[in-house]
Amino acid sequence: MSRRDPRIRLLHMRDFVRKALALVERQTRTDLDSDEKLRLALTHLVELVGEAANRFPRELQSDYPGIPWPKVIAMRHRLIHGYDQVDYDILWQTITEDFPALLEELNRALPEG
Repeated sequence: MSRRDPRIRLLHMRDFVRKALALVERQTRTDLDSDEKLRLALTHLVELVGEAANRFPRELQSDYPGIPWPKVIAMRHRLIHGYDQVDYDILWQTITEDFPALLEELNRALPEG
């Protein structure tokens, strides 16, 4: 797969979602408050998911209607531009509640693994 292949962005999204989900395994919301490294890592991974989504061609997004493109991209913008006002409840909810479904959609979009 070449760097120009738009599926590379889907692969990036899937990899970052997987990493975020792995980081929250056996963690609690309280852990997020007490662990700065966890907060920074999760924030960055969510930003990266959004950046990869933002770089995915708009004209191809409709081919994957199960991926909430505007929400994923908006979350990235909110974290980047509102870096000093991150709502960690929303970040935690996004990863623990929304990312599992997003991962399913990305796995459907990338059936090769």
